Amino acid sequence: MGLIITVIILVLLTSATFYLIGIYNRLVAVKHNVSKAWSNIDVLLKQRHDELPKLVDTAKQYMSYEQETLVQVINARNQVEDARQEGDAKKVGHAEEQLRGGMGQLLALAEEYPDLKADESFQQLQSRISELENQIADRREFYNASVNTNNIRIEQFPDVLIANLMNFKAFDLLEFQESEKQDHNLSALFGN
Repeated sequence: MGLIITVIILVLLTSATFYLIGIYNRLVAVKHNVSKAWSNIDVLLKQRHDELPKLVDTAKQYMSYEQETLVQVINARNQVEDARQEGDAKKVGHAEEQLRGGMGQLLALAEEYPDLKADESFQQLQSRISELENQIADRREFYNASVNTNNIRIEQFPDVLIANLMNFKAFDLLEFQESEKQDHNLSALFGN
C-alpha cells in the first residue's frame, strides 16, 4: 500500500513538474514572438530612416522657402531612430506621431511645386516610403498582437505564478495617436 501511494505521489509530482515546465516554455515562446515582431518593425524603421534624407534632399532642390518643414522632418526622423535604438515602443509611437505630422506637411507643401512632383527621383522615393509605411502598419499590427498575447498569458492563472516567479514582464503596445492612425497615401497626394 505504501509503495502505491509513493508511486502515485511521484507520478503527480512528475506530472506537475512537466506541466510547469510546459507553462514556462510557452511563456518563453510568446516573449520571443514579441521580440521577433519588434525586430521586424525595427528593420522597416531603419529602411525608412535611410530613405527620408534622400526625399528631403530631393525636396530641398525645389523647396527653397520651406526649410522649417524639412528640418522638422529630419528632427522627427532622428527622434524615431533614437527611440528605435532604445527599443522603447512608447517613445517610438510618440516620435512616429511627430514624423508623420512632418511628412504630411512636407507632402502638402510639395503640391505647390509642380517640378518637384514631376521629379522621377522624388516619385520613386515617395513610392518607396509609402510602401514602407504600409509594411510598418502591417508589422505594427503583428507586434501588438504578440504583445497582447504575452500580456494576457502572464496575467492568466496558472501562468501568472510562473511569470511572477521567473520575472516575465508586460510589453507596451506600439500605439499612435488617433489622428496618426490615418493612412498617409503618398500616391494620392501626388496624383499617381
